[in-house]
Amino acid sequence: MDLRLFIIAITPAIVIILSLYLSDRHDREPFKLLVLTYILGALSVIPIIIVEELLLRLNVFTGLLYAFYTSFVVAGLTEEFFKRLIVLKLPYRTKYFNEKLDGIIYSVFASMGFATVENIVYVVYRYANNPHVGLYRGVFSVPAHAVFAITMGYYLSLAKYDSDERRRRINLRRSLYMPILLHGTFNFILMSRIPQLTALFIPYVIYIWWINQRKLSKFLYDSRTRAIGIKREE
Repeated sequence: MDLRLFIIAITPAIVIILSLYLSDRHDREPFKLLVLTYILGALSVIPIIIVEELLLRLNVFTGLLYAFYTSFVVAGLTEEFFKRLIVLKLPYRTKYFNEKLDGIIYSVFASMGFATVENIVYVVYRYANNPHVGLYRGVFSVPAHAVFAITMGYYLSLAKYDSDERRRRINLRRSLYMPILLHGTFNFILMSRIPQLTALFIPYVIYIWWINQRKLSKFLYDSRTRAIGIKREE
């Protein structure tokens, strides 16, 4: 294994989770739980590969329908389902998931675990002879997984802290299908090979980053406000 390519492959995800971890200044999550969430995200590659291979074998489409099926069902649905499942089955149920920002934190850690392994596969092994793959994936693909996770965590938190059962269920569903839509669209633009769509790729990436940065900023503000309120009560 090429050590240089390995470092290139893991760096983007590590930078993202460290940045997010340091941003969570007021009620930081337990390090062990974050690491476990990250590791389970990395291990989710196993069931994801199995399911994706099965779905690809079931594919009967060609052309644009093949691109759509692969983007939204094979990649989008499968990957986002398992990453979300990790958050729901572990941190979501613990006492440490105690503010809205936590949904984003844990979702990003699970997603970056998956993205780390996926990036190693692409950069170190599958396209080891292409020096541009590491750069492209570091700038677009890995951060995109973080963006999808922010959307997922945002709606998971809205669901967890909503007293209205109807809204809770709606946001719980949104925590799955919204990341799928973002993920599927990201992949479809690239897979369709339609020049007009390809021209929209950079604007689309900027747009989804912008709207999810607003979601993150909102919950960071809520976290700070909550911490100030707790201190005043003390």
